[in-house]
Amino acid sequence: VGLLSGICLIVGTMIGSGIFISPKAVLLYSGAVGPCLLIWAACGVLATMGALCYAELGTMITKSGGEYSYLSEAFGSLVAYLYSWTTVMVLKPSSLAIITLSFAEYASTPFYPGCTPPVIVTKSLAAAAIFVIVMVNCLSVKLANYVQNVFTLAKLFIILIIVVAGMVMLAQGNTENLSNAFEGSSTSVGAIGLAFYNGLWAYDGWNQLNFITEELKDPFRNLPLAIIIGIPLVSVCYVLVNVAYFTVLTPTELLLSPAVAVTFGDRVLYPLSWIVPLFVVFSTFGSANGSCFTAGRLAYVSGREGHMVKILSYISLKHYTPAPALIFNGILASIYIIPSDINTLINYFSFAQWGFYGLTALALIVMRYTRKELHRPVKVPIFMAGLMVLVSCYLVLAPIIDKPDLEYLYCTIFIVSGLFLYYPFVHLKVNWARKIMRPITMHLQLLMEVVPPEKT
Repeated sequence: VGLLSGICLIVGTMIGSGIFISPKAVLLYSGAVGPCLLIWAACGVLATMGALCYAELGTMITKSGGEYSYLSEAFGSLVAYLYSWTTVMVLKPSSLAIITLSFAEYASTPFYPGCTPPVIVTKSLAAAAIFVIVMVNCLSVKLANYVQNVFTLAKLFIILIIVVAGMVMLAQGNTENLSNAFEGSSTSVGAIGLAFYNGLWAYDGWNQLNFITEELKDPFRNLPLAIIIGIPLVSVCYVLVNVAYFTVLTPTELLLSPAVAVTFGDRVLYPLSWIVPLFVVFSTFGSANGSCFTAGRLAYVSGREGHMVKILSYISLKHYTPAPALIFNGILASIYIIPSDINTLINYFSFAQWGFYGLTALALIVMRYTRKELHRPVKVPIFMAGLMVLVSCYLVLAPIIDKPDLEYLYCTIFIVSGLFLYYPFVHLKVNWARKIMRPITMHLQLLMEVVPPEKT
């Protein structure tokens, strides 16, 4: 994976369904246009700071697996296991499920004018998208990269169209929605936290390149360079797209719109408004492809280290891809499509994910003192990592304090439940488990034609 493909992976994974769906949630929780735009800009700054911290970690520890490798080095096997357990089993597949459900909604909406597409249609379409994406990633790394690059160009094209159309409307004097922008702003700490959740969901993907560090050409140069180019580009796009939305739609219209980008296109681009849903479909498909690409690498690395079943660390003999890990992620994502409440999934996802982001930033601080001998081609100011820890704590605790829903308790119980598997199967490595898994692994190996990585 070279520099261009690295930038496309970051940009392509970040720009998915979020900018076309999350504007509603960010506006709802922030309460007004002004705070909404500020939160989008602040989310970009946070994503950039977090990614720069990850650039130091990624050039210091050149292993794939993202946070898994860094938590393992800083805090040991147990913390790394709990991260891989939560991320492989819930976070990555639920993320893929959310993105493909968004893809399905946009793809099916034109066929049901004036009404919402049937749930069975969107779920079936999302499942079909997952199947295609997993197949592409299993067949070839180059093919998956090519798909990512093409769809990244497509999504940048539609964003350019929306931004230019918005700027034209702004130049024509459509500034009513941007005047008195702070009237009605929310003052609730929890509501602001949820606004950041949904904004940062749209930015999620800034850490994706760290999952494939071992597959990067010249990671010491290309990892930080891709981050420095990709994330500010996305941040500028997001803020300008939101400004464009507000030049055409009132806050009430934006909140009532089932698909904000489509409503914008109907108002501004008619009779060519069909371009918007078509390219949003391309955007969400490309984002899902990037999510699947990196999820497979995490399951592969954790399987290689003995924190997941060994079959997940095996490589396709024909295609040199981590096929078992990719298929496993696809199966779980298909299951998570069934209870398709996207907002609940986003909140559930963000609560756990930002806890691990904070731990990873803390790992950087800890290793500044415990692993001084490690070479650091990139070295960020330590206050950035400290700020990321504080922000993560806020994003984890504020919504719980403001509105203590049971979903947060379920998430915590699930993370801790990993300990019941860790002690017998990873720490003690009980013999009976190996005896059970050996024939299962052998049959799956024959079925999928995969081998351990050292034999490829």
